[in-house]
Amino acid sequence: MNLLRALATVSSMTLVSRILGFVRDAVIARLFGAGLATDAFFVAFRIPNLLRRLFAEGAFSQAFVPVLAEYRTRNGEGETRLLVDRVATVLSLAVLVVSILGIFAAPWIIYVSAPGFSATPEKFALTVAMLRITFPYLLFISLVSLAGGILNTWSRFAVPAFTPTLLNISFIVCALFLAPYFNPPVMALAWAVLAGGVLQLGLQLPYLAKIGMLPRPRRDFWGPGVQRILRLMGPAVFGVSIAQVSLLINTIFASFLANGSVSWLYYADRLMEFPAGMLGVALGTILLPSLSKYYSSDATEQYSRLLDWGLRLTLLLALPAAVALALLAVPLISTLFHYGQFSVEDVWMTRRALIAYSIGLVGLILVKVLAPGFYARQNIRTPVKIAVITLVATQMMNLVLIGPLKHAGLALAIGLGACLNASLLYYKLRQHRIFQPQPEWARFAYKLALALLVMAAVLWGAMGSEGWWLIAPWQQRIAGLVGLVCLGAAVYFATLWLLGFRIADFARRAAE
Repeated sequence: MNLLRALATVSSMTLVSRILGFVRDAVIARLFGAGLATDAFFVAFRIPNLLRRLFAEGAFSQAFVPVLAEYRTRNGEGETRLLVDRVATVLSLAVLVVSILGIFAAPWIIYVSAPGFSATPEKFALTVAMLRITFPYLLFISLVSLAGGILNTWSRFAVPAFTPTLLNISFIVCALFLAPYFNPPVMALAWAVLAGGVLQLGLQLPYLAKIGMLPRPRRDFWGPGVQRILRLMGPAVFGVSIAQVSLLINTIFASFLANGSVSWLYYADRLMEFPAGMLGVALGTILLPSLSKYYSSDATEQYSRLLDWGLRLTLLLALPAAVALALLAVPLISTLFHYGQFSVEDVWMTRRALIAYSIGLVGLILVKVLAPGFYARQNIRTPVKIAVITLVATQMMNLVLIGPLKHAGLALAIGLGACLNASLLYYKLRQHRIFQPQPEWARFAYKLALALLVMAAVLWGAMGSEGWWLIAPWQQRIAGLVGLVCLGAAVYFATLWLLGFRIADFARRAAE
């Protein structure tokens, strides 16, 4: 399979999901605004969502996929199917226990994760009630992650990439049609989370059956493969998900700030996650199975070349996204969210957080590409050390920046921490001789910088006054934003084409 085509497939499916995600957030912003109720929901959703990223999509995927790819390459279909059955059994039992504990311990979890909420009993009680509904989502989404890891190892990238769409559809339907039947109406969002988890798992099961890898419960669920995955998982929690740990700590800081701070950070984070998901998650998804197969077959040169390809593609696509997020912050936020209860003040406050996030966007995406360079080799120790350094540095920056910049300081600390994480990962890849850059990186960087300058100048001139975006009819805002995005993309890629870039230069085959 052509990896560029696979990237296009995963990114296009992710694009559908992200667009529906923005529709979802626009609906939530219009119906509920940014205040006590939405702050309570975002905290209640963030906790199981954080655990999903830490254990399901983060540490579990990075530990499971390399071992699964090795079994498929070296041990044959029978042993691979046995590994899948055992891992599915252990994962289901473990996450079921965690979900039950989370339901009962909800008040204490909120005391720890959002201690500032305890000053407002109504806010605290609402958050606890919603957390008890959303926590079982962790069980379903963990199994979704298992299914996605299997399908990606078999190069079935489209289905796992499309799966998150169902969560967004669940949100939209529940918010628009079911909210009036709940008291308070925001409780409908909590039930949407649980329904979305069930729908996502249901979608993937037939595709697992088609490739003969539908898991079956096993009484003899312990084995060498399971033990290796568990040994890799423990430290991988830090190595893969440091940004998510920082986001949780940011929630603690933000809970002491003004009402709306958690929501402003959430909406800015959602905009930042659009390119991060389309590029970082998509690249990490398609790189890890091939890197694991190259490592299993001792193809060191191909391993290094694939990392180089991933880095170039990341910079090619992530840098213009970061520049556009910063320049078009007000057009983006006003067009997507400035309706109903989402006020002009909310636009300006979200803008500050988005600009701060955009500074670290490239670092966040590079981590998704560089970390698999270690995990595919089942090297956990190095990323963990880097993750701990990054976590400490990020929290020190939080303490320094939260005073003058408030919630935007928390966003900036996350971004700068991600850049530090990516820089240290790159340094260690070079130091361990895992990665050797291919020729002509200097010319590549020069051409990118020139194209970015041209794009930024054109967007700055075409955007017009930020005040216009706050008062223009929604139809004009949508048309203007679409026009700006298309114009920026056209100018950027046209400049690259004039400088000699061609799509065929980035074509690459996946490892067999």
